[in-house]
Amino acid sequence: MALGLYISVPFCRTKCSYCNFASDVFSRSVFQRYVDQVCTDMKRADSTVAQMGGSIERLVDSIYLGGGTPTVLDITQLQQLFVTISQNFEVKPGVEITVECAPGTLSLAVVDALQGCGMNRVSLGVQSFVDQEAASVGRLHGQKTVLDDIASLRAAGITNTNIDLIAGLPHQTVESWAFSVEQAIASEAPHVSVYILEVDEDSRLGRELIAGGTRYHAHFVPNEDVTADLYGMACERLERAGVQQYEISNFARQGYQSRHNLKYWTRQPYLGFGVDAHSMLPGSDRGVESVRFSHPDSLEAYVAGGTLNRSQVSSVAALEETFFLGLRLTCGVDLRQVAAKFGEDAIAGFSEPIADFVRTGLMLRQGDVIRLTPRGRLLSNEVFERFLWVQTEDVSAR
Repeated sequence: MALGLYISVPFCRTKCSYCNFASDVFSRSVFQRYVDQVCTDMKRADSTVAQMGGSIERLVDSIYLGGGTPTVLDITQLQQLFVTISQNFEVKPGVEITVECAPGTLSLAVVDALQGCGMNRVSLGVQSFVDQEAASVGRLHGQKTVLDDIASLRAAGITNTNIDLIAGLPHQTVESWAFSVEQAIASEAPHVSVYILEVDEDSRLGRELIAGGTRYHAHFVPNEDVTADLYGMACERLERAGVQQYEISNFARQGYQSRHNLKYWTRQPYLGFGVDAHSMLPGSDRGVESVRFSHPDSLEAYVAGGTLNRSQVSSVAALEETFFLGLRLTCGVDLRQVAAKFGEDAIAGFSEPIADFVRTGLMLRQGDVIRLTPRGRLLSNEVFERFLWVQTEDVSAR
């Protein structure tokens, strides 16, 4: 099965207050050292995978540069990454190559260079088309910048674009959110991602919300019920516009679903490089269905060659993952296919939670296919917990 490659670029022009990713603002002096380390890791991928107890095919059909903001790198550094990929992997014709971009970082020279590397898909971190909302969380762009970038990409022949939006930002109202959703539709971007603001200890805004404070405009964040309504509104309006929901947070016109992200939800193999980059590959050891491993989540530890974190995935754990990852997709999970892979007895234990969720309106069952209802998507974490029987055992190796 063809492999997906993920390259993490953890550098940003500014750290957004809501961000809980392993990215930050760093001196440009570290950029080259980081790129060199990523390239070194790609060159020794075979030995690393073997040491992790996994196996890989050399054929690659999706490449994703995420972050952070990959487009803050110099053109020569971006080219170095792609040259190293081509030298160490077999890139399939028609490969999907996505680059995440912050609006305002796409100069004509950068677009031209990335196209020369094969880039054919761009994901824009818009978050809001309302300037006040974007500024309140530290975004450096306004609506005009976003629209100019989309026009520039289209003029360059890149029409496969994604727009990220976040429901629940400070100062957001029903009216302002409707404006952002309608602007995303009007842009004719064939893919839109709609995320609900995460409130946790891993972001400055999240910590302030938990503490009940007012920094980072936390006291202007809409409550959970309003945010849920905003998400529901986006689902309805995007569907009406022909941008159909295919995953809890992702919507696309026909034929524009993210090939790379589908690998995550359907448990296809992928290999990650860079800070906090994760991999999931078939296991090579008996009794191990697959292995997951990740690089350190700090820049200092990564460039120092820090230890990889590794988890073995048993057949039981793989079955759990098949359910809670597959249920993210609107097409749902086909129980016949699950039984064919894991056995009839393996899925029998899930009959009770499935029946409970159908009875409470969180899940639909049509023949052998189960899928979440709109309400089930809003409460998906509670649903997924019922499908977790065991925890995988974490071990470390390098």
